[in-house]
Amino acid sequence: MLKRGSAFHVAIFKLTGGLIGRRFRMQGQIRNAPPVCLLTTIGRKSGTHRTVPLLYLKDGERVIMVASQGGMPRHPLWYLNLRANPNVLVQIGRHRRPMRARTADEHERAELWPRLVEMYPPYDDYQSWTDREIPVVILEPV
Repeated sequence: MLKRGSAFHVAIFKLTGGLIGRRFRMQGQIRNAPPVCLLTTIGRKSGTHRTVPLLYLKDGERVIMVASQGGMPRHPLWYLNLRANPNVLVQIGRHRRPMRARTADEHERAELWPRLVEMYPPYDDYQSWTDREIPVVILEPV
């Protein structure tokens, strides 16, 4: 069900250039809804392009994401894909740009995590539900 929902979100986002699907509204939230972008990675096993909608935080030219998987015990597949091949494509609204991904080091994570939780408070809950440290991903322009 979640996979189909993500595929629908990606299709609508692409079709409308991000006019529909650019914000993640939860529980009727209208104000301060976190922004959504599309991240395209290359499958580490299949070699095919994989696109997922993800929350993001802008940090100057950088785009910051959280590989939370909702607090599940394993990393999301998109994160495993970008670890294998850090060259990704990000679409924010109508704008698409190639970027290079890396996992934040502990100092960067310590600085970024409070800002990410401010943007989307459930991230703190997700971290408490899992034994793994949830990775913070930094995307930088190439």
